[in-house]
Amino acid sequence: MRKAKILFKDEEAGLLTQHDNGSFTFRYHDSWIADSTKPGISLTLPKKEQEFHSEFLFPFFYNMLPEGPNKQVVCKYNRIDLDDYFGLLMITAKNDSIGAVRVIKIEDL
Repeated sequence: MRKAKILFKDEEAGLLTQHDNGSFTFRYHDSWIADSTKPGISLTLPKKEQEFHSEFLFPFFYNMLPEGPNKQVVCKYNRIDLDDYFGLLMITAKNDSIGAVRVIKIEDL
């Protein structure tokens, strides 16, 4: 199982988990849900639900990944498998992401 903190404008909004079977869960923190001034991180991950499940990486996060030659360079340089979307997300969305959302890896448990 691998986990990552999801930051919205440098505030921790929730947790993204990749389970051992390859499925994913995104969960908003209780404090984020309780604060009416905090928005959902995406239209596809609205704050009205606290936890989301998917067999694949959520489209919102998948769309943060590089494509084509950029993906190949990043994967080769960081020794990441081309099909390891979670690993690629950890590398590319840590510091240099478009928009307000960043993804910070939590060490493997």
